[in-house]
Amino acid sequence: MDPKRRIWLIATGVSACVGTAATAVPFVESMEPSDVARVNGEPIELDISPIQPGQKLIVLWRGQPVWVLRRTPQMLASLKMTQNLVADPFSKNTQYSTPPWAQNQWRSIKPEYFVFIDICTHLGCAPNLRATPGAQPGLPDNWPGGFLCPCHGSRYDLAARVFKNMPAPANMVVPDYAFINDKKILLGKHRA
Repeated sequence: MDPKRRIWLIATGVSACVGTAATAVPFVESMEPSDVARVNGEPIELDISPIQPGQKLIVLWRGQPVWVLRRTPQMLASLKMTQNLVADPFSKNTQYSTPPWAQNQWRSIKPEYFVFIDICTHLGCAPNLRATPGAQPGLPDNWPGGFLCPCHGSRYDLAARVFKNMPAPANMVVPDYAFINDKKILLGKHRA
């Protein structure tokens, strides 16, 4: 290939990528909640329709990472297995209060959708999702799936309930939220 032609092809490709990004970024940002709403902690709407089973949506709200995890039937079944292995199965701990409507096995309004703040209650680290059951590095051979805090090894099940005898003193926090409809959640406010 002619070297001059190759340079022009590369330059054209780079220009097209830059132009696409310059157009797409403002469009995508316009769909996000405003910075003021996030900082002030005002309720924000989250579109959960694109989340497939086993996937998550992460947003920053009040300076904290809030996850919406769409649990699979297998993930929900694992919660029955961990019921007797967690320290606070129904989230009755008053140090980190859980809304009454989330004091259940799933810690959610709808079992399939789990909304929680991904901050370890030990020292404030961000636990990683380790959803695959079974033996893995740093986890027991009978691991049912859940979350592992990389700082001091606290482990949580797929409802963010801390296992017994872990450094973390409590389950991860469930914020107030409500379903607007089947496709949207209002984060920061619960409607009775």
